[in-house]
Amino acid sequence: MTLGHILHLQRLSTEDGPGIRTTVFLKGCPLSCAWCHNPEAISPRLQIQWFAERCLGCRTCVETCPNKCLHMTDAGLIIDRDRCDGCAACGLACPSGALEALGRLLTAEELIAELIKDRAYFAASGGGVTLSGGEPTMQPEFAEELLQGLRAAGIHTALDTCGLCPPATLDRLLPHTDLVLFDLKLLDSKAHQQWTGAPNSRILDNLRLVADFRDGRSRPVDLWIRTPLIPGATVGDENLRAIGQYLAANLQRRVTRWELCAFNNLCRDQYRRLGQKWAFTDTPLMPAEELRACQTVARASGLEAEIVATGAVRLTECAVE
Repeated sequence: MTLGHILHLQRLSTEDGPGIRTTVFLKGCPLSCAWCHNPEAISPRLQIQWFAERCLGCRTCVETCPNKCLHMTDAGLIIDRDRCDGCAACGLACPSGALEALGRLLTAEELIAELIKDRAYFAASGGGVTLSGGEPTMQPEFAEELLQGLRAAGIHTALDTCGLCPPATLDRLLPHTDLVLFDLKLLDSKAHQQWTGAPNSRILDNLRLVADFRDGRSRPVDLWIRTPLIPGATVGDENLRAIGQYLAANLQRRVTRWELCAFNNLCRDQYRRLGQKWAFTDTPLMPAEELRACQTVARASGLEAEIVATGAVRLTECAVE
């Protein structure tokens, strides 16, 4: 059975599809979005994170590391991530828990057994399980086994994707998927390349593939669009209007929700623990009036206004209805 590299499970989630859900975050992503809120999910490799506030400076980890990739300096612990293979020997030896492994390997059968423990929440709320990341399509065999097993257990399934994957991967996953949460960040391909590291032509092609997918069903896969509102990048009337017009012209009857997701900065410490810099560290939260303005533009772009919504947000004042 295929092993999946799981970053973590988020139980009782209300942000990743209908009802109360358990979101499975998988490792690995083909994009490198400058604003990424899950930097620990980008690399498909096993990784170690360091919590400076827990560190005793005892050097136990340095002496334990079999690859000699840890170095204690006056500024703190330095991890040579090119040499680190994520074996987690350092974390097991650390007396204060200052080093932790990011992720674990599980079979689909093992993970399904864990997920069905939440079945009562799903049944009572109309929820289910969402595969996210990272990018779940980067582990296609595992994702297929997992989705198939969940559907067989009568659990609603959702696939949260950036859309950058081989079409054949979607052909494998969609038959076992009830809902697709599809990211549409920037419509201009050059801007998409600038901010995410890849053009969006394949992404748009795959969006149409999802919209047209039937596989003998009485109804197609449910389709939600998600646009992250990133100051200086995706926020702007031109981009939002272009996305709305594209959806109205090509997917008017297929999209049931267009979700505008306000920027948040909760991931700042995660970048620090990974020893990485983040371009948006000093970017403030979005003011409520700016979110309202984005919503107004999106609702006037040509798509049905009632399907344009805001996801869970952190604002500098009370949230928008």
